[in-house]
Amino acid sequence: MKSSVSLAVAFVAVAFVAVAFVASASGGSSCVAAAEPLQSGLATGQSITTVFEPVNLNGAHADEPHCLVCENGLCPVAMVLARDVSEPLLKLLSRLDAACQKHSAEEFGSFAVFLDAPVPLEEKLRAVAAKQTLKKLALALEAEAHIPEYKVAADAEVTVMLYVRHDVKANFAFRKGELNDAAIDLIVAALPKILTEKP
Repeated sequence: MKSSVSLAVAFVAVAFVAVAFVASASGGSSCVAAAEPLQSGLATGQSITTVFEPVNLNGAHADEPHCLVCENGLCPVAMVLARDVSEPLLKLLSRLDAACQKHSAEEFGSFAVFLDAPVPLEEKLRAVAAKQTLKKLALALEAEAHIPEYKVAADAEVTVMLYVRHDVKANFAFRKGELNDAAIDLIVAALPKILTEKP
């Protein structure tokens, strides 16, 4: 009886060591694979060649179709394409709005276009616009089918493109739930890539 118990204990110990080895060899997790980096929107090095007229929700062209790409011309711009509104996204938009005010001498512009927004989301965005907490950043609505050239990934909740002279200098893309404070800091830290180049 003792030998049977000893053999069972030895078998469990060997199995535990084997599992630990596999986990170590795979980077610490044998069950959950890290999410692949998401590519959405125009990649760094590509150029914006397509203009569109989303319905603006705030600013001088509120409730009108107005081209925000055209309005910003060759100036440095942060373009955000989103499918939903969340607290992290509102925090990002607030940080970009503050950057617009800080870098007005560089004519830095920013706008967020919400794609295929259902009525409840549109009402929520209009409420955000009505609060007038965003001084420079424009909010707008557009049908995704109207801008296929921007190559927004189906699983991208938020896509950010930083560009100047219509050339994309940085691209960030996030699935639902991936945008957080650390990601927002990375986006803001990348702004000098477009602010240091004069339009």
